[in-house]
Amino acid sequence: MQTTASSSLPVAQQAASMPVPGPTRPYGRYLYLAVNIAILIFLLAPIAIVVVFALNPTPFIQFPPVGVSLRWFEKFFASRDFMHALWFSLEVAVLTTVSATMLGASAALALARGNLPGTRLIVATMLSPLMLPAILTGLALFQTYVLLDVGRPTWGLVAGHTLVTLPYVVRTTLAVLHNFDTRLEEAAQNLGASPLRTFFEVTLPLIKPGVLAGAIFAFIVSFDQFPVSLFLVSPGNETLPVTLFNYLKFDLDGTIGAASVVSIVLAFVVVIGLDRTVGLRSYVKL
Repeated sequence: MQTTASSSLPVAQQAASMPVPGPTRPYGRYLYLAVNIAILIFLLAPIAIVVVFALNPTPFIQFPPVGVSLRWFEKFFASRDFMHALWFSLEVAVLTTVSATMLGASAALALARGNLPGTRLIVATMLSPLMLPAILTGLALFQTYVLLDVGRPTWGLVAGHTLVTLPYVVRTTLAVLHNFDTRLEEAAQNLGASPLRTFFEVTLPLIKPGVLAGAIFAFIVSFDQFPVSLFLVSPGNETLPVTLFNYLKFDLDGTIGAASVVSIVLAFVVVIGLDRTVGLRSYVKL
């Protein structure tokens, strides 16, 4: 026992004499947070400038602002042209969202389940409006309507917006269907559920996150769409982005900022409204 204790003593002394490493400093984590904060500031800076412009009492951007005023919001809501354009944009955005969601979700289901020949080519074709500049899409649609001699009706504007927003719904729905377990549908059908009931009670609730995400993108893109609307709107029925563009030709004041703030708030209201009614937060894993 004495020999064992004496032989282990030098090892213990060596272990005690070894330097203890200090706590590691997470420089990489600090750098990662700093980069993310810088990106957020870069993305939110234009919004902050627009808000300051809308609340500034002077008719031009001034830093630091000399005060806070709602005069430009009063001018925006008192303008008949702006109000008509706002409601018309909302109408077109709602119709576009409904049509793009129905067509996009149906197309995604057909592509994912239909075993169609040339599926990759069809998907690339449906996503092609994202690759083509929107102003060229608007010009092509305008020339098509001229050749068909249909004028520039509201349904033509909705069709143009649907063409631009359809890829968002198709892509988000396909992303959900990629990991979809078809055994759940088979189980429902084995229990006696009809195909229609299986779709509404099993398939649709499971793909709802992708469909709703695409619908949100469709609404926001349609409401803020300018290049396509510039070619397809008719006099007296102009969307809000086109009305703002025409207003900028003759004047530049805080009304532009007020209209931009209203557009930003509407986008937030749509997302929050869907979260309250449908529960988008339950589909998000933080």
